[in-house]
Amino acid sequence: MSATVVSVSLVKTPTTTISLSSSSSYSVSFSFIRGYNRYRRRYNGEEDGGSGSRSHSYRRFYYQNNTKRSSSFISPVMEWQDCTVKMEIDVPISVAYTCYADREAIPRWMPFISSVRVLEDKPDLSRWSLKYKAFGRDIEFSWLARNMQPIPNQKIHWRSMEGLPNRGAVRFYPKGPSSCMVELTVSYEVPQLLTPVASALQPFLESLLVRGLERFAKFTKEYSRDSTV
Repeated sequence: MSATVVSVSLVKTPTTTISLSSSSSYSVSFSFIRGYNRYRRRYNGEEDGGSGSRSHSYRRFYYQNNTKRSSSFISPVMEWQDCTVKMEIDVPISVAYTCYADREAIPRWMPFISSVRVLEDKPDLSRWSLKYKAFGRDIEFSWLARNMQPIPNQKIHWRSMEGLPNRGAVRFYPKGPSSCMVELTVSYEVPQLLTPVASALQPFLESLLVRGLERFAKFTKEYSRDSTV
């Protein structure tokens, strides 16, 4: 999961601010240090002779103000979803593997992928674009993916390096000399744009992946027929 960025600001006086970020960098002004020491003394009851009368009111003030502020600065943890579909395809496993390994051909059969471009200088990297109309809106995302070390005729897997967070794998299982089972698993972080429809997103994507494999089956048959001519 990509890291969720959390940004918190606590304001004690007009000139007193602490800024915290997920990169663990801290910025503390000198005015805050002076203010903190003053409030610490008040909190411990040191400024009124140790009676603690002021420290009690400060505790109440600190608690009321900071508990109300804290929730507004916490970013929600993004949700990840997994989709797995599989289909038996009437081509040899080597043909199915070869066709899926051709990443730039994927838009020809996967409904929501508009383009894939393999980087010439780094062929393990590829840029992907997604365009699809769903849930009453035009959805567009892009990402840079790295293909991990494949296992020929068995597994192709990838993960995104930037852009839309996702990862996945395609596994190939022999069913006979002229057929195989293709299993596709895609994991993704639900984009903030689609958070309101997150519960409907997973079954929707599964239906698209099934359609994609149906079209892939036809694609592989055409490829197998053309390669034997």
